[in-house]
Amino acid sequence: MFQGKRKAITFSYDDGVTQDIRLAELFHKYGMKATFNLNSELLGRDGALVRDGVEITHIKNPAEDVRKIYAGHEIAAHTLTHPFLPKMEDPAEVIRQVEEDRLRLSDLAGYEVVGFAYPGGGVNHDKRVADLIREHTGIRYARTTDSNASFDLQADLYEFSPTVYHHRDMDGMFELGEKFLSLTPDKPQIFYIWGHAYEFDIRDEWGRFEEFLQMMSGKSDIFYGTNKEVLL
Repeated sequence: MFQGKRKAITFSYDDGVTQDIRLAELFHKYGMKATFNLNSELLGRDGALVRDGVEITHIKNPAEDVRKIYAGHEIAAHTLTHPFLPKMEDPAEVIRQVEEDRLRLSDLAGYEVVGFAYPGGGVNHDKRVADLIREHTGIRYARTTDSNASFDLQADLYEFSPTVYHHRDMDGMFELGEKFLSLTPDKPQIFYIWGHAYEFDIRDEWGRFEEFLQMMSGKSDIFYGTNKEVLL
């Protein structure tokens, strides 16, 4: 149960980019919370990406602004430098990438960071990496990129699968949202959406995402929380 409610919705966004500022403001506007997964060693870096043939900015927020930008939300780890963890042979380096990021972000946030999102696309995790994180870091949950279109609780929080990736399946996100709103469950259900804020710039989908937030907001039977508040 989520503060007496059986339904909860939560969001997770990666990389700590400047588009997070606009996104955080949207969540505040509709009374929702999100978790933002940051690479502490890359904070303040300038850059750009090409996605779907479109060049978009990929500028990381500076470290000194992190606490203010993400106030009211949750800061979580995403490794120091965004490596592909399953290909790292040295277990000590896997642990360092995750735990040092967690500790640095805890200092920036002003509270203990306990969440994590695996960096990279595709199969970006495996049992070896999950066990290293579970046994040798202060991380208490770790999100994968394996969207499962499910609202059910999951036993293993160290290879946690989100419900939907907003950028790959915006239409599916709306369909799942309507389904979630209609549920009258007899067991706890979680609607977990993830992505990257910069992806809203590719086809200018900010307005459509705001429509989704408006559709999902203000429901008395839904708990709106950060990943930590919902999963732990």
